[in-house]
Amino acid sequence: MARYRGPKQKIARRFKEPIFGPSKALERKPYPPGQHGRGRRRRDSEYAVQLKEKQKAKYTYGLLENQFRNLFEKVARKKGKTGENLLIALEARLDNTVYRFGFARTRRQARQFVTHGHVMVNDKIVDIPSYQLRPGDLVAIRPKSRRLDVVQDNVNQNRRSFSWLEVDRQAVKGKFLDHPSREDIPENIREQLIVELYSK
Repeated sequence: MARYRGPKQKIARRFKEPIFGPSKALERKPYPPGQHGRGRRRRDSEYAVQLKEKQKAKYTYGLLENQFRNLFEKVARKKGKTGENLLIALEARLDNTVYRFGFARTRRQARQFVTHGHVMVNDKIVDIPSYQLRPGDLVAIRPKSRRLDVVQDNVNQNRRSFSWLEVDRQAVKGKFLDHPSREDIPENIREQLIVELYSK
């Protein structure tokens, strides 16, 4: 299974955001990683700013470089704003939706649940984290897995709600009502910079 395996807290410190979930490292060391993290940094070039934004989106949603580029090229062929379509497609991924429902503590954990066969879409087990959900799709943790302590802990702790999702925490299932609008997506990503980077 292809995924990022490197240090997580260094990435979070680089972007000054808890990209991989709650992080105490940001409180302990509120400066970028590396030898010159505390020192004065020169101003980033336009390309560096665009690249950093793409990297942030990539790490946030747990994609590797080729996956991210392929998804971008796919949404670029659609009508509408490419940047917004990119974020909407990222939000419609199965692993991200399991995380948004609150069934998993992080997207990495949600990805693991999916690949291990704990998640069903429309009553069928789907083990592909990048599976694109469509409006009306029903997502549920399979009956055998609902009793797992980690699932129960996540459901009891996470009380977030999103306008494009409908969740039944007691039954550990939810419905993907529709694709979200850009205003509804809470991630701090400037998608236009990503479009500009790939347009060069």
